[in-house]
Amino acid sequence: MSRKLLLLLCFVIAAPAQAALEVTVTGGDAAPLPIALVQFAPNPDVPLDVAQVVENDLVRSGRFKALPRSSMPERPTSPQQINHASWRGVGIDNLVIGQIGKSATGYYVRFFLLDTAGNGSQLLGYDLPAKSPDQMRTVAHQIADLIYEKLLGIPGYFNTKIAYVAANGFGPARSFQLVVSDADGEAPRIVATSREPLMSPSWSPDRTKLAYVGYERGRSAIYVHTLATGKVQRLVSEKGINGSPSWSPDGSKLAVTLSFENNPDIYVIDVASNARKRLTDHYGIDTEPSWSPDGSKLVFTSDRGGQPQVYEISVGGGDPKRLTFEGKQNLRPSYSPDGQSIVVVNADGGRYRIGLINLATGSLRIVSDGPQDESPQFAPGGAVIIYATQGRAGGAELATVSVDGRVRTRLRQAGDVREPAWSPIVR
Repeated sequence: MSRKLLLLLCFVIAAPAQAALEVTVTGGDAAPLPIALVQFAPNPDVPLDVAQVVENDLVRSGRFKALPRSSMPERPTSPQQINHASWRGVGIDNLVIGQIGKSATGYYVRFFLLDTAGNGSQLLGYDLPAKSPDQMRTVAHQIADLIYEKLLGIPGYFNTKIAYVAANGFGPARSFQLVVSDADGEAPRIVATSREPLMSPSWSPDRTKLAYVGYERGRSAIYVHTLATGKVQRLVSEKGINGSPSWSPDGSKLAVTLSFENNPDIYVIDVASNARKRLTDHYGIDTEPSWSPDGSKLVFTSDRGGQPQVYEISVGGGDPKRLTFEGKQNLRPSYSPDGQSIVVVNADGGRYRIGLINLATGSLRIVSDGPQDESPQFAPGGAVIIYATQGRAGGAELATVSVDGRVRTRLRQAGDVREPAWSPIVR
């Protein structure tokens, strides 16, 4: 039993991978909100179609339906140019217009969100700066966040990052890459490459560092990579297992799995001093720790009851409490941002699917189809979950699902892409 659990937690397939992710929305029962995004008045120095990037973000969420540009009744770039009746005539209640300009310090995007259904009131209006044209994609994601939150009342997650592991090649030629991209899969950047597996990336709360597991001559270690400088610190490399790093909400500690004292158990490591505290001490396998939003508790996977299930323990120590009872196995837990639920991989009937556990009632709700879904994690704000799933062309690819299970998106990639980790929002 222990060997099977370890193989499930450590399995990575080598397959060809490409950098850019292809986004496809595949479902959703909820009626999306109609919106129109007119191409912003351009600047000759800026080749990016900023309005198109904003539109792609909003449509990809499954919550919006954009009017095709060919169907737009007019192309205004300032509020004074708008004929509100013409937009109501094509069923558009919310209109986004804007301009790209040059300033003394670089560039800016001025945009407006207007309510065309009522009296044409302005819902949003901002000037967002960019030092250079290559920062315009970030500005576009910021605009999408602002519109999403204004119209839905939920924090946007488009101006965040995703870290994931990609595998390339076969046999002796295989290699592994730790990649960081925008939330839409664009602008991928390789931050680590190895001939041996890379696993379990975890973002620091300030988004400046990634902790992950790497191997050197078959021996695992936990590393901390500072993204701005490229500095890599080997935090712990004990004999046996060094795995599953998870940052505390204040960024001062990492919860990890270590086996050097006995069986795999949960430890908390102070990043500055490397001081360690052992939280569990059991003959079973305790692994995959994840912090509660307030930093007072950890959830983790353990086979101490005979099959892998999810347990919760106070950071101060004590007896763990079992949280999951539905399904043969439940693995890879993490808390929702509000701390009211956890997401898990639920294994039952030979299918591995993503499930949500309500911590108040203990009830389980399945939100993905399987059959091989893994590594779930909430997006900032908690409206969406990212996970790895079986790819249509082999290997694995990334996917997202809304917490109600109605909107599903494939971040499709040729090859094998796993272990997604969504960065925090940094305002």
